[in-house]
Amino acid sequence: MPWIKSNTAGRLFGLLLFVCAGQGLWAQNTGEDQLGAWYMYFGTNRVAEKWSIHTEAQFRFYDASSNFNQLLLRTGANYHLTDQAIVTLGYGYIWTDPTFEDGDALPDRILEHRIFQQFILKNKVGRLAFEHRYRLEQRFLDFDGPTETQHRARYRLQLTHPLGDTFFINFYDEVFINLQEPLFGQNRLYLALGARLSPAVSLQAGFLKNSFTGRDYNRLQLGVFFNPDLRKRPAAP
Repeated sequence: MPWIKSNTAGRLFGLLLFVCAGQGLWAQNTGEDQLGAWYMYFGTNRVAEKWSIHTEAQFRFYDASSNFNQLLLRTGANYHLTDQAIVTLGYGYIWTDPTFEDGDALPDRILEHRIFQQFILKNKVGRLAFEHRYRLEQRFLDFDGPTETQHRARYRLQLTHPLGDTFFINFYDEVFINLQEPLFGQNRLYLALGARLSPAVSLQAGFLKNSFTGRDYNRLQLGVFFNPDLRKRPAAP
């Protein structure tokens, strides 16, 4: 019934607020005492039967809206093997200011050019949608002078469950594995409430726990997803 779906969405959104409110207690154990925020845009623009273009922009802050940390711009060409299997070749530009966490121990900025290869596999169990994302990255980093090349593998398991026709719950866990020492890179655990505004537009508001070795960072995430179908349609007879 509609009121049941509405109550379910409300309880889940309340859970997100509770998790975010408790971040100050966790931060005392991790050394990171700020609730930061990531503001994100993702687009998949279908341009042909087998091809689409990925576009992405992320603005990451140490605080909710100040103390800028990172700009990430990413694009790629997707080839749709089937509706459930997609391969991608892409490029990312990342500008990072790391000075909040370590002061003068790090350079004022880190500039990164990144090439990545990706495979996405989707399936459903009842109404629960699974997405497996496998990604390889070649990272070319400029530490404000010294340069370094690093390689990394990532795997993300994402689950999406609808709450009626509009709202849905999105959860994922993603592990980052370095292909050089140290082996463990980071882990991202994410929970969000989403809303489909139209077939092409959806929003998500969630909470991310980003864990490194000995450090955890708590981040709000606000995302806009725009996935228009730009393929030419045959003219009506």
